[in-house]
Amino acid sequence: MRYLIKGGIVVDPVSETLTPLDILVENGLIKEVGDLNDPEAQIIAAEGKLVCPGFIDIHVHLREPGYEYKEDIASGTKAAAMGGFTAVACMPNTEPVADNAAVIGHILAKAAQASCKVYPIGALTKGSQGKELTEMADLKDAGVVALSDDGMPVMNAEVMRRVMQYASMLDLTVISHCEDSNLSVQGQMHEGAVATMLGLKGIPSAAEEVMVARDILLAEYTGCRLHLAHISTEGSVRLVRQAKARGVAVTAEVAPHHFTLTEEAVQGFNTNAKVNPPLRSQADVAAVIEGLRDGTIDVIATDHAPHAYHEKDVEFQYAPNGLIGLETAVGLTFTKLIKTGILTIPQAVAKLTCNPYKVIGRAGGRLVPGTAADITIIDPDLCEVVDPAKLVSKSKNTPFSRWKLTGMPILTMVQGRIMMQNRKLL
Repeated sequence: MRYLIKGGIVVDPVSETLTPLDILVENGLIKEVGDLNDPEAQIIAAEGKLVCPGFIDIHVHLREPGYEYKEDIASGTKAAAMGGFTAVACMPNTEPVADNAAVIGHILAKAAQASCKVYPIGALTKGSQGKELTEMADLKDAGVVALSDDGMPVMNAEVMRRVMQYASMLDLTVISHCEDSNLSVQGQMHEGAVATMLGLKGIPSAAEEVMVARDILLAEYTGCRLHLAHISTEGSVRLVRQAKARGVAVTAEVAPHHFTLTEEAVQGFNTNAKVNPPLRSQADVAAVIEGLRDGTIDVIATDHAPHAYHEKDVEFQYAPNGLIGLETAVGLTFTKLIKTGILTIPQAVAKLTCNPYKVIGRAGGRLVPGTAADITIIDPDLCEVVDPAKLVSKSKNTPFSRWKLTGMPILTMVQGRIMMQNRKLL
């Protein structure tokens, strides 16, 4: 199809500009940008709307292979398209673990029919057991864009050093899940007054921060590109800020639930608020927001972690960690960061486009002629109340039920194909 996106405000997160422009899309590519007319093109009216480079979420659990009852590549990418994402990067904690070329090939084969682009992330260690390195060169050849044992911290510092040395030679980013499992063992939520009142064992901030510090030092030593997944504490933000000031090649992400919720969300033993790292204190949330504002935190990523209803509908200590985020992330970002003046529109869009693309070493994040027509259109005034029953994801484990979000995606275009329009999948 040939489309003319007419009358929209084009967001350029690189130059940080908002410009009234039209965009002509043909054969899956952006053909022209400017003041355009084309009688043969199908018009997409975008007056008053924000026309953005396609959003990417670089921290998603699609659960396939192995846990398709929670989510699969088809359902997860539909949820992504509904949420305004034209691409996702999926974590390797599947069954079997994505630690070899065969599993990566399976994921990419399924992704060929998906509703958005899928970039697989390979495991750092075999079985994500933190002991023996994977065949990283084979994984790169198979198509991985980064390496991570997300969900399973690499406790052995010597193993992590070797991981970084090999990854550096292969020009792959290491994505680190920063958790000292000796400090967090049997922990259920953030260590603090709420945990004490609820009688739950707490997870101290230090469990995250000591590993953030260790991995920053190892990245500085090896020269490896390090990306810190889902940081959540004031100390972690401070460590990243200091590392960047020293010139360490480190980037960091935060999940929307860590800049919108505190430990108070666990009150009533709400298992949908049980995540890892846990929801933290108000001071931590404030520090994370400041890290987003001053550029210490580069990326917003959901850590979309679907679980079946029966898995979450248990006593708190038995419930798995994780919540779904693909369909609420954009609304939370616009409602809590843009509408409040913490970030400008281009700054927020950068954290969902060009910055995460840089982390995984792929091109993306600008609407310029000759590039893939991956486009997200946002209605900054559209309000929607979160209804878990209406979410596209197979799983419904969200703590944002009944939240009113403003600034919702109304079109998701992937390589010139409209996947979602006017809040409906096509």
